[in-house]
Amino acid sequence: MSARGMAMASDAPTFLMGVLRVADVALVILTGAIGYWLRHDTWDVPGYYIIAFLAGGILTLNVMHVGKVYTLANLQQLGFQIGQLLACWVGVVLTLIVLAYFTKSSDEFSRVWLALWAVTAFLAMVFAHVAVYWQLARWRRRGLLRVKIAIVGATPLAARLRRRLLAREDEQYEFVGVYDDRAPKSDAGDEDVRVNGTIADLLARFRQDPVDEVVIALSWQESERITALLKELKTLPANVRLCPEAAGFDIPTRGFMTLGGIPMLGVFERPLHGWNLVLKSLEDRIIAGIILILVLPLMALIAIAIRLDSPGPVLFGQKRYGFNNNEFTVYKFRTMVAEAARAGDVRQATRDDPRITRLGGLLRRTSLDELPQLFNVLKGDMSLVGPRPHAVQHNEQFAKTIDDYLGRHRVKPGITGWAQINGLRGETDSLRKMQLRVQCDLYYIDHWSLFLDLKILFLTLFVGFVHENAY
Repeated sequence: MSARGMAMASDAPTFLMGVLRVADVALVILTGAIGYWLRHDTWDVPGYYIIAFLAGGILTLNVMHVGKVYTLANLQQLGFQIGQLLACWVGVVLTLIVLAYFTKSSDEFSRVWLALWAVTAFLAMVFAHVAVYWQLARWRRRGLLRVKIAIVGATPLAARLRRRLLAREDEQYEFVGVYDDRAPKSDAGDEDVRVNGTIADLLARFRQDPVDEVVIALSWQESERITALLKELKTLPANVRLCPEAAGFDIPTRGFMTLGGIPMLGVFERPLHGWNLVLKSLEDRIIAGIILILVLPLMALIAIAIRLDSPGPVLFGQKRYGFNNNEFTVYKFRTMVAEAARAGDVRQATRDDPRITRLGGLLRRTSLDELPQLFNVLKGDMSLVGPRPHAVQHNEQFAKTIDDYLGRHRVKPGITGWAQINGLRGETDSLRKMQLRVQCDLYYIDHWSLFLDLKILFLTLFVGFVHENAY
């Protein structure tokens, strides 16, 4: 699986369970309507029946949630799953009967219809849950449900943790190695603490084959070492955990959780995963597709104007760092003379920059040169909203001088972002300007929500396109 894709062990099952919830509600409503048609031979359903369908769907979602029907462990036990499903559905039907009795509306409903609905809805949900069980079993056979774990620190604690994880019978966890910031790579010695590489090796591994969990297994007396490790690991799009012996420092925490039955202290969480990642992806594809259809005529006119204004290509492509520090090519309308682009000049544009063409100045001031990045969004390299991607040379420069700079790459870069609507766009001729931009980007990552994205997109229409720093 590529670094760009979702981590199967956590994201795909979460998405599947979300789909199953929606499917159960839809099936309850649909079978209620089908039952009415079978009993009365008409689709002209009275309003009180529709209320019953909707009430049944809402009750089903809540009762099954309370009954833990949608947990990954229960979904992988077919017999137990069907038993839970039956118990919850019986509870829903009995609740509806009681409600009808106390509202004195029971005489309005056909007993035959109720029986048809109860049976067909249950059978339909069983079919859906069996399909999910088969899919999970297929993923499990391929090893895609395993949580990949890397341990940092060649210590006795790491050895004990590795043995505990590998001893579990459910094969839920996959151990990928021990990485240490001090000990050299070793191919011999104790198998439990054999070092697979340095922290730099772990960071490089993420680009090809990301892991889900990174566990720091160091003594809590090594506070300075742990702090230094956290500074390096916080740029990874993974969950970073501290074993109990490392607790007690003045560090950010996300609360305690268990991993293989072992208590862990959460430090950093992946900013976008599970259902949030699905929502973000849908937002990007749907909105970017709609915008692209609307602006295609404008883009065609801009392309013609560029060819008439100066010789050279219409589009300009440049390497940038994106999600998980992976390089990709970002596209813009060419706004500089062709010689500057061919020379690989990555100097930031300045006011009255002689490299900028006549039309290019207008395009840059109005941000219309960014429109081709909609194709980057549809391709999956970028999002509509996120930290702006910087040229590779600038990225490497600022990574050395600004703490947490690389934390911007925990999400996909965006066409617009929180920094841009707060006036932090254009030339960054001082370190302070870039620090402020990074602070805004990290704030966005830590506070992401669908509402925040929509707010940024809306404000971009008024403050994001035209700005005094756009040149």
